[in-house]
Amino acid sequence: MSRKAKILRKTKETKISAEVNLDGKGNYKIKTQIGFLDHMLEQLSKHSLIDIKLDVKGDTHIDLHHSTEDTGIALGEAIKKAANKFKGIKRYSSALIPMDETLTRVAIDISGRPYLVWKVDLKVEKLGEMDTELFKEWFQAFSQSAGITLHVENIYGENSHHKIESCFKALAKTLKEALTVDKRIKNLVPSTKGKL
Repeated sequence: MSRKAKILRKTKETKISAEVNLDGKGNYKIKTQIGFLDHMLEQLSKHSLIDIKLDVKGDTHIDLHHSTEDTGIALGEAIKKAANKFKGIKRYSSALIPMDETLTRVAIDISGRPYLVWKVDLKVEKLGEMDTELFKEWFQAFSQSAGITLHVENIYGENSHHKIESCFKALAKTLKEALTVDKRIKNLVPSTKGKL
């Protein structure tokens, strides 16, 4: 069964087209108008093996908040839609990802109950043109719209670029594992409730 989805999100602040293939090869075509966010989402695609096509037009002349948040919303919605009511998925995963001096831990439960725990302190106000406070906004929007309980913790590190990139790479690795279909339960939802 194909696990692909396309989402079109249009507001007065942004216009977004998001396409995903959960069983892809990590191919991507990402244009958010925000260079650093493009770089992070390319990492997400490459290391999760989720094919992502993302085109974002937003009111970046105001600031980058709306485009960042709405990109998280659209991508989360697309992944949730593609996951076919989460039938057969492994559901849980965690990853420790190093990047030079930095180590980050991410744990997820694709539970249908969105929640974000964010323990990432950044020493700089901007990475590229992005305000660093926007990264929490992206992860919050993504976890809410995808229906994922998501814990992100930078255990240690110095370089803020490394800290954020390790967060996205760790999210990628956990999504890859948790969204994998277990052939033993491929038509069942991994919950005693029978529904996520």
